[in-house]
Amino acid sequence: MSQDKGSQNSVDVVIVGAGFSGLYLIHRLRNEGYSLRVFERGDGVGGTWYWNRYPGARCDVESMQYSYSFDEQLQQDWHWPEKFSAQPDILEYANHVADRFDLRKEIEFETAVTAANFDEAAGRWRVETDKGEKVSARFFIMATGCISTAQIPDIAGLSSYQGNTYHTGKWPHEKVDFTGQRIAVIGTGSSGIQAIPVLAEEAAHLTVFQRTANYSLPAQNMTMTPEYEGEWKDDYRARRMEMRYTPQGSLKDLNDEPALAVSEDRRREVYTERWATGGATLLGAFNNLLIDQESNDTAAAFVRQQIRKTVKDPATAELLCPKDHPIGTKRICIDSGYYQTFNRDNVELVDIKKSPIERITATGLIANGRAFEFDSIVFATGFDAMTGTLFNVDIRGRGDQALKDKWYAGPRTYLGLMSEAFPNMFMITGPGSPSVKGNMLNSLEQHVDFVTDSILHMRERGFALMEPTREAEDDWVDHVQETANRTLFPRANSWYMGANIPGKPRLFMPYIGGVGRYRQICEEKVESGYEGFRFDADPAQAAAAE
Repeated sequence: MSQDKGSQNSVDVVIVGAGFSGLYLIHRLRNEGYSLRVFERGDGVGGTWYWNRYPGARCDVESMQYSYSFDEQLQQDWHWPEKFSAQPDILEYANHVADRFDLRKEIEFETAVTAANFDEAAGRWRVETDKGEKVSARFFIMATGCISTAQIPDIAGLSSYQGNTYHTGKWPHEKVDFTGQRIAVIGTGSSGIQAIPVLAEEAAHLTVFQRTANYSLPAQNMTMTPEYEGEWKDDYRARRMEMRYTPQGSLKDLNDEPALAVSEDRRREVYTERWATGGATLLGAFNNLLIDQESNDTAAAFVRQQIRKTVKDPATAELLCPKDHPIGTKRICIDSGYYQTFNRDNVELVDIKKSPIERITATGLIANGRAFEFDSIVFATGFDAMTGTLFNVDIRGRGDQALKDKWYAGPRTYLGLMSEAFPNMFMITGPGSPSVKGNMLNSLEQHVDFVTDSILHMRERGFALMEPTREAEDDWVDHVQETANRTLFPRANSWYMGANIPGKPRLFMPYIGGVGRYRQICEEKVESGYEGFRFDADPAQAAAAE
């Protein structure tokens, strides 16, 4: 049975990460009687919502859908204050769950796992922490998230800068007062687009350095109404079940007709309605926007038209209009007043696509031949997504093979859950699963349930080891790429492809076939006797019997 944290050097399961995946893993595995050690490098729970405390941080999935479904009373009791929740509210929810189910006692905070090696003779994982502790476990689970390793670009002179620097993904826990400051924001991805309107209200002057214009749609956020909340809570169980089999893992109004099957006036009417509704609903305006370029062009042109209507300065508006990738093929951004911010007198946009930042100086930076002075520089430069956090741990499987070496040409998984030659190691929402291309709370619950049920399957049948076959993994890697290539996604240099990290292999990492279809595939594999997985007896017992 499970014991208090820190009391065992030999346990059933080691879990890395105490975000939403880690918390649910603790709840499920502890209830099944497994002993656990859970390591979290932060000093609190919440994962991405613990680290991403930047001004304006907000979820782009509706609150009523971005929450746990495993406990009916929990989802009935919890009240979200807004349609799209802000970071402090989501972090409060994570803490509430940790307290409600008494999960903290299993977690060792401010402790990072540095290495994990599979001992073939013993059939166990040897896990090391930055505190010098070594722990043995039958199962090793990486619940470290897809976008949790902050990426700061290698710009000359960074160490010489004498002002304040921040990264949106590693924001200070105490409030930062930018009142009266000259601020630079480098990057206009999702975090930059959320932070810029808030920072502009505080700063004396804000300069935004943009390499690539991104499409952003208005959240049209609002205070949660009793009526809207009641609609969900009166029917939560049925709606949750429906969500699990939708393309994005959430309930959206999807139009099942092609864009070019209707008149131009009708298209404009549909796009206008969806723009007014807010969120990512515009991408569901027609059923072929992400697979047909001509149809996609109609949605992209509509959004560019909205940008030009909103931003008063024509030159600035044109810089903000994306033209180098189909809409939706990079992470679509959801904003609260982003484009309107560029109408403020204290905000300037600087294009660094053709002329990158030359260097950072003691007082600012030089770009486009101009010297800028800043009190603070905010890096909204994203993450080494999907694989970066996995590679931060020296993970070695059979034959002392490093995971990083096996994945030198791109991640290789079966169902995004396991990798051949790494027995009993699971990844929650790993590369090769829908992960970031859907409602993460939905997907991580499915993965945690799959992992827990697999471990129970092994216990019931006396198996000690589980891993995918090489053939199944090869077929899945091919299927992930083939599925992506039937869409417009590979046409964008996105972090889905690893394009934001110099030298990173170009491979589409998430499974784009849909959250619902992916769940069905997983269910079919289990129903067919865990097709594609190999189970073995205890190697130590087998050796003793010889």
